[in-house]
Amino acid sequence: MQKPSIPKGTRDFSPEEMAKRNYIFNTIREVFHLYGFQQIETPAMENLSTLMGKYGEEGDKLLFKILNSGDYFSGISDEELQEKNTARLASRLCEKGLRYDLTVPFARYVVQHRHEINFPFKRYQIQPVWRADRPQKGRYREFYQCDVDVVGSDSLINEVELIQIIDEVFDRLGIRVAIKMNNRKILTGIAEIIGEADKIVDITVAIDKLDKIGLEKVNEELRGKGLSEEAIERLQPIIRLEGTNVEKIHILEQTLQESEIGIKGVEEMDLILDKLHHIPIRAQLDLDLTLARGLNYYTGAIFEVKALDVEIGSITGGGRYDNLTGVFGLQGVSGVGISFGADRIFDVLNQLNLYPEGSLQTTQVLFVNFGEAEETYLLPIVSQVRAAGIRAELYPEPAKMKKQMSYADAKKIPYVAIVGENEMEAGKINLKNMLTGEQQLIATDELVHLLR
Repeated sequence: MQKPSIPKGTRDFSPEEMAKRNYIFNTIREVFHLYGFQQIETPAMENLSTLMGKYGEEGDKLLFKILNSGDYFSGISDEELQEKNTARLASRLCEKGLRYDLTVPFARYVVQHRHEINFPFKRYQIQPVWRADRPQKGRYREFYQCDVDVVGSDSLINEVELIQIIDEVFDRLGIRVAIKMNNRKILTGIAEIIGEADKIVDITVAIDKLDKIGLEKVNEELRGKGLSEEAIERLQPIIRLEGTNVEKIHILEQTLQESEIGIKGVEEMDLILDKLHHIPIRAQLDLDLTLARGLNYYTGAIFEVKALDVEIGSITGGGRYDNLTGVFGLQGVSGVGISFGADRIFDVLNQLNLYPEGSLQTTQVLFVNFGEAEETYLLPIVSQVRAAGIRAELYPEPAKMKKQMSYADAKKIPYVAIVGENEMEAGKINLKNMLTGEQQLIATDELVHLLR
């Protein structure tokens, strides 16, 4: 018989992996709550009319579409079937699709529920998304996103708090990070002053690759996109900008003084950095002009987080967008948000082995089962131990002692409680420490005290 399998680009998670993943989600969730964010959930599937055309042509191809239920061929002519036009047929046969990210469903949610929402609306969402991408290392067709956004407020205090959230989450997880920051308006200003305003996307796509391909290759790519030698020359000192964040701000103020939008971006960046100056931030903060995330989308501050001790792509990113809900007909709702890459954070924690003792929530004590009389005696004791908040199991049948001990070992249960005739008479529990092998005879309340 053929062994069952799962679709390419998806994964099963074992109990141990789930404990690790829940440690990440719970840490992130606790920090979100500290800052007054509230959780929402949206359906796994959305109407295709909600999703199509929001991610560009490439994104549309990566949407998983869901066949209509019932007789979905009923309204389709033989000619249409023979044409074999996949895109057109899909639009007739499928009305729904799996969500591609959490942002478009969030925009739909805000517009649909705008009369029930109090603005500014601080929401977070931790749910899986699906992309019909080619699976490869670190890229899956089903993966989780952890998004946190504030909509309906232009205040830069929101940006400051999002940086605090990033700092707090990674401090709790024990990951050393650099938070890279830039502003879309600064990038627009740079394109303006070098005289290539219409090539903003080409310029930023190229300089975004500086880390990966180096300066020479970046300049080559810019030439290939039709930038003049003079423009490339004027760009060099900006790309190579060095110094502290304050020094970089001063240089940008001089360089961009001819560009109104550029100066606005510098002022925003300066204000965010100034506010952060009064707050203890443990992460490294870098103003990085080569940072250019999803430009057709962001309009203000942009952020990206790099882990310092592991070679991996960005583990968190986001920024300010001015018109999240415009695609659904509600203009002018500004927002700012970030997304934590749970799968990449999982990889970093695994590589650095940063899970704290006790975070993986295994059973703390296993009660050995010697037979029916002992079972009856132990059931109320196990209940009492659980009522005290201790994770406990009673082995479900009187198997051989060796088998029960192997079970405790396999589940990494640190203590085994042995209660036979003698212990029952004395009203005691023989507690074995599975790590050291030592045993002690104690009462139930002592057991509770010890395991707490």
